[in-house]
Amino acid sequence: MGKTKRICLLLLRLLALGSTVSAAIVMATSHEEARYFVIANSVASVYGFLVLFLPAESLLWRLVLCFDVIMTMLLTSSVAAALAVAQIGKNGNSYAGWLPICDQVANYCSQVTGALVMGLLGLLVYLLILLYSLHSLLDPLLLKKP
Repeated sequence: MGKTKRICLLLLRLLALGSTVSAAIVMATSHEEARYFVIANSVASVYGFLVLFLPAESLLWRLVLCFDVIMTMLLTSSVAAALAVAQIGKNGNSYAGWLPICDQVANYCSQVTGALVMGLLGLLVYLLILLYSLHSLLDPLLLKKP
């Protein structure tokens, strides 16, 4: 992998680390019972931190590709679940008799929205990392002459 590609991947991984850490911290401090969102972003943060120290020549990068897929799926499910709950909190559910709560606690809703935005950013960055890793893995195989 060239030096430019390594720097690009490093910057993407740092951006993913920053967004998942901030999403986990903001959601954890909002006093929301969104444990799955916080745990999923924390797991992705720890994984992202550990991958930063993996040498470029290591043979573990193919395993990293598998874990990138797992982290992307984990973040997708956590963001989707948190967005579904946030939508009910914002608009309520007239059929179930649940009233919207953002009119009463606007500060709380702003904090949860910030966490969801950072979680979605982390998801998008992990998706870019996954596509980039797949391209790096498959490119030599596709260019190989028979």
